[in-house]
Amino acid sequence: MAVLVAGEANVPSITYPVVIIGGGACGLTAALAVRDAGIAVLVIERDPTPRGTTAMSTGLIPAAGTPDQAAQGIEDRPELLAHDIIAKTKHRTDPDVALHLAKESAETVMWLRTAHGVPLTLVDGFTYPGHSVRRMMGTPHRTGEELMAALNDACALAGVDVLTDATARDLIVTCVGGDTRVTAVVVDRPDGTTETVGTGAVILACCGFGGNPDMLRTHIPEIADAVFHGHAGNKGDAVRWGQALGAGIADMGAYQGHGGLAAGYAIPILWPVIVEGGFQVNTAGERFSNEALGYSEQAAKVNAQPSGVAWSIFDTRIDGVMRQFDDYQQALSAGAVVKCATIDDLARATGIPRDQLAATLDEVERYTVTGKTDRWGRCFAGKAPLDAPYLTAKVTGALFHTQGGLIVDRDARVLKTDGTPFANLFAGGGAARGISGPDATGYIAGNGLLTATTFGKLAGRAAAEMVR
Repeated sequence: MAVLVAGEANVPSITYPVVIIGGGACGLTAALAVRDAGIAVLVIERDPTPRGTTAMSTGLIPAAGTPDQAAQGIEDRPELLAHDIIAKTKHRTDPDVALHLAKESAETVMWLRTAHGVPLTLVDGFTYPGHSVRRMMGTPHRTGEELMAALNDACALAGVDVLTDATARDLIVTCVGGDTRVTAVVVDRPDGTTETVGTGAVILACCGFGGNPDMLRTHIPEIADAVFHGHAGNKGDAVRWGQALGAGIADMGAYQGHGGLAAGYAIPILWPVIVEGGFQVNTAGERFSNEALGYSEQAAKVNAQPSGVAWSIFDTRIDGVMRQFDDYQQALSAGAVVKCATIDDLARATGIPRDQLAATLDEVERYTVTGKTDRWGRCFAGKAPLDAPYLTAKVTGALFHTQGGLIVDRDARVLKTDGTPFANLFAGGGAARGISGPDATGYIAGNGLLTATTFGKLAGRAAAEMVR
C-alpha cells in the first residue's frame, strides 16, 4: 500500500462523491449518513460480505440519555458518560472529544433505530464496569453479527453501493499550494485486476492494526503474542496511509483486550460473569487480580499466569443473567462452560487441588458477606454469594482490537501533525484515535463501537456536506 501523486498512470475509471474504505460498523454507519444527504457513496470492502471486527463483538453501543433509559427511570446524561470515559483513562484522553461523542451518542443510536431500522434496545440486568448506570444498547441477541446484518440491510435499502472482495491498495493525492487532497483510491480484485476510483472525499473505516504483528511488537509489545480475536484485515492501513501523508497519530499503545476468551473455542465468556460476583483463579486455584476493574486490562494479567490461562468461576444465578447473550449460548453448546454439582466436581473439572479451590471459594464468600475490600481492591458487596452448582470455563487473554490511530477533530476530519485538517480525508472507528487513553486500562465496554458508529455518522455527514 502507498500514497501516490495523481498522474496519467492512475486516471479513475469511475468516480463517486464519497468513498469509504472498510465495511464494518464505522464504514456502514458513515455510508448511511452520506445517503441521508442524497449523496452517492461507495464502500470498498475486502471480504465477500461486510462484517469487520464488529461481527466478532457483542455489538453493544453506550448511549447517554436515551428514551429507553427514561422509560426505566434511569437518570443519565452525556456529561456522566464523558466523566466515566475520562475517569477510566485516569484523565489521559481528550476530554473535549469524549464529551462530544457522549453528547452525540443517544442521537446516534436513535437515528440508527428510527431512520434505518437497526433494532437497538437497552441491555438489562447489570451495569458494565466503569459505567455509572445501565446505558448499553444492543440488538436482540446481543451480537455483532446481528448488528452487522441490520446495518447491511439498512445500507441495501438506502442505496449504498458496496464493492466486496476488493482491497484498497493505494491512495492517489494531488498537492496544490500546500493543500493535499485524496482524489482516488486504487483497488485490487481477487482476479488480479485493478481499478482506480475517483472521489471528492475519503473516509478511512478500515479499523486498526491488531492483525499486523510488526506494528503490535512496535506499539503494544505486552499483547503482541496474545490470541488475536479480531478481523485479519486489520493491518494498520489507515495509520500507514496517514503517516505517509503527514497525519498525526496518538495513543498507539491503547487496545481492547479480553481476559475471558474460552481457551480452544475462540468464544468470549462475557464479563457479566465477573460483574455479577464471579471470579478468576489460575491453575493453582489462586486469585491474582481485581477482575472487576475491566475485561480489557485483565487480558495481560491472565496471560501472565502459568500456561497463560485462568478459570472463570460462577454459579447458576449468574448463568441466568448470561443466557441473554448469544455468545454465551454458543459457549454452552460448544462445551466451553462446564457445570459442576459440588466443589469436588469443580476440582476435577479444572484440575485444581480441591483444598485450595475450597479455600478460595470460602475467601470470596467472606468478602461477599462482609462487604470488605480484598487485597486487590475489589469489593463484592451487594452480590449474592456463589452457591453450588458451580459453572466454570477455561479462558485466556486475547487482543480484540487496537484503540490508537489517526488524530481526528469533532467532525472526524483527519488532522495533520500541525493540528490542521486535511481537505477531504476523514477517519473513524479503529482507524482513528479512540477515547481509551494510552493503554489497555482505559477501555470501558462500548468504547470501540461508540467511536465507530458516532465518528462514522459524523464523518459521513461532514463528507456529504463538503462534496455537496
